[in-house]
Amino acid sequence: MLFEDPRTLLKDEIKQLEEEGFDTSEVVDSLNWYLIMNRHFDINDARYFFYEILKDLSKREEFGYNEPSEWEKIVSESSFEIYEAPKFSEKELFNRIYGGLLGRAAGCMLGKPVEGWTREKILEYLKIAGEDHLEYYFPAIENDSEEFKIYFKETLRNNLKKAIRDDDLDYPIINLKVLEKYGTNFTPENVGHVWLENLPFGLVYTAERAAYRNLVMGFKPPETATHMNPYREWIGAQIRGDIFGWISPGDPKKAIKMAYEDAKLSHTKNGIYGEMFIAAMLANAYIYNDPKKIVEEGIKYIPKNSRLHEAITFVLKLYEETSKWEKAWEKVMEKYGDYHTVHTINNACFVVLGLLYGEKDFGKSICIAVESGLDTDCNGATVGSIMGIMLGAEHLPEKWIDPLNDTLESLVPGFQTVRISFLAERILKLLT
Repeated sequence: MLFEDPRTLLKDEIKQLEEEGFDTSEVVDSLNWYLIMNRHFDINDARYFFYEILKDLSKREEFGYNEPSEWEKIVSESSFEIYEAPKFSEKELFNRIYGGLLGRAAGCMLGKPVEGWTREKILEYLKIAGEDHLEYYFPAIENDSEEFKIYFKETLRNNLKKAIRDDDLDYPIINLKVLEKYGTNFTPENVGHVWLENLPFGLVYTAERAAYRNLVMGFKPPETATHMNPYREWIGAQIRGDIFGWISPGDPKKAIKMAYEDAKLSHTKNGIYGEMFIAAMLANAYIYNDPKKIVEEGIKYIPKNSRLHEAITFVLKLYEETSKWEKAWEKVMEKYGDYHTVHTINNACFVVLGLLYGEKDFGKSICIAVESGLDTDCNGATVGSIMGIMLGAEHLPEKWIDPLNDTLESLVPGFQTVRISFLAERILKLLT
């Protein structure tokens, strides 16, 4: 996707507005005419549509969701519960945090070679390799055609020697820097400052790139999330909240408040809820040994009348009614297949499919999340993180963890190549 292309930017904004319940029918006709008449459509033309044509659209009457972005309204629309967080020994905290990091790295590496692929394409690739379903890191195949080209061959089976750089692994480190510098009461402005100091603009994407651009232009949160940002409900925030759950054992409210402050820099509505949902599940993974319970507790902290809450509730219902995850996947695609491949809602559904149908098995859980397709590295990483916290490093299967050699790469200054165990120790210090 050419993010900087003004035509793409505007078309994505119209789709986003449609998903938020606005009536864009007349705008589409106006845009099509305008594009025909203006062959050299530039950013100023896009800005004109954003802030003149699109600013006063009305909501469709049948759109019945209530999706606030303000903290107080989110709280009022949710079922917040306050728990007395249990006490864990320092040894057990390290075991869980290390498990979360290892699980995230393994799930990310599993999904990285097929990022953006459909499930159909993944299955076709596996068939060429002589395998029916995904059960381990992807094998190499001789048919290295453009259709099945793998851009990160170092993540393939027998090639994997470490967790190579990926934004899903960068953001826990970025937020470690946020927490070390500003503490748990950080603000979105604090997060933006750390981004500008540590993230190269060319390696941030969609909503994060829009927010970064807005920061440089002098905008402040929450406008950084809304100014010419059609990607404000995409998956970017959902992959950034892990560390907030990791440092909130049994305390989901603490985790989601930090997730909210982080997400508000770049996202709104369901984009914010996605990060809160993941952070809540991670905090609860310390105290529940049942993935279904973790999911059920996690959705209490997002607005009941939101599209994300509806989607996760839908997957929970499918789990009760459908014994095969493949059939449940088909129904999810029927209902949510029109969302972009990196949207929060459809990918969150695949995360939940992996957790529910994985039956507490680490490998099975991340394989279901990745075989589901779409944002495979993100979903594999998130499921791996939750399972890693739930099981702890000591109970993660060696076949998934040993190939990582306790090593992770990132683009974050000071962490370009780092021991995963060292990261766990550093995160543990936030709790001790």
